Amino acid sequence: MNSPDVSEPPAREPVTGRKRDTVIFLDKIILGFSKAWAFWLSLIIAIYAGLPVAAPIAMHYGATGFGNAIYTIYSPVCHQFAFRSWFLYGAQPAYPRERAGVASLKPFEFFASQEPFFEGVDVSTLDAGLTIAAKRFTGSERMGYKFAFCERDFAIYAALALFGFAFFVLQKLGIKVPALPFWAYLLIAIAPIGLDGFSQLFANPPFNGFGLGVYPIRESTPFLRTLTGGLFGLGNGWLAYPYIAESMDETRIMLEERLTRAGVLKAKEVTVTDGI
Repeated sequence: MNSPDVSEPPAREPVTGRKRDTVIFLDKIILGFSKAWAFWLSLIIAIYAGLPVAAPIAMHYGATGFGNAIYTIYSPVCHQFAFRSWFLYGAQPAYPRERAGVASLKPFEFFASQEPFFEGVDVSTLDAGLTIAAKRFTGSERMGYKFAFCERDFAIYAALALFGFAFFVLQKLGIKVPALPFWAYLLIAIAPIGLDGFSQLFANPPFNGFGLGVYPIRESTPFLRTLTGGLFGLGNGWLAYPYIAESMDETRIMLEERLTRAGVLKAKEVTVTDGI
C-alpha cells in the first residue's frame, strides 16, 4: 500500500511594500498604547466623569443647548435626580431630601416647593411624579444647576480615573500593584454601596420598609453616596487594572520582538519607554 502524499504547507510570503508599512505603522501605535494604556484609559474615564460637570457650567453661562445636550446624553445611564445630585452656582452644593437628615443643608422639599418647575408635584413623596420631575429639572438661578451625573455615579468614575492615573505613575516608577483579592473587593467595593443603596431603595415606595416597623426608613446623604461610590470605583480599578497590565505587558513584549525582527527596533531600543 502506498503511503499518502503528505505535502509541506506552502511557506508564507513575506509582507512587503505598502502592506508591510501599514502593518508596522499599526504595530507601533498598539505598542505605544500598550506602554501607556493606563494613562489613556484613565483619561477617557476622566472625560466621561468630567462632562457631567460641564453641564451646569454651560447652563450658568448661557450655553443651554450644549448643557441640555449633555443632560440628554447621560440621561440613559443615570437617574439624575435633583435631590441626589451635586449643584453648582446655587444656594447649596446639594439638596438632599428631608428624611436624609443633613442638618447643614436645607432639604430639597424646602427649595422645590418654591420652584415653578415643581408646581403640581408632591415634593415630599417619592412617587413617579416626583422622580420624573426631579430627573427633568436641570436647575434654576436660585438652586443652581445640577451635574449630569448623580453624586454616586460621579464619585464612581472620578475615583476610577484617579486610581488609573495613580496606577500609571506607579508603573513608571517600577512599582508593581497587586490585584485586589476578590474577598477584599467584596468588602471594600460591593458591601458599602450595596448596603447604602438597597437599604435606601427598600425604605422608599413601593417597598416602604416592607411594612416592618423595625426597618430603618432612610435616605442616603451626599457624603454616604460619594463615599460608597468612591469605594466602588476604587475597588473596580484595583481589581481590574493589574490584570489588564499583565495582558498589556504580553502584548508589548510580542510587538517589540516582532518589530525588532522587522528591523524597525534595535535590540537596545526594546525598553519600557513612555508611551505618551
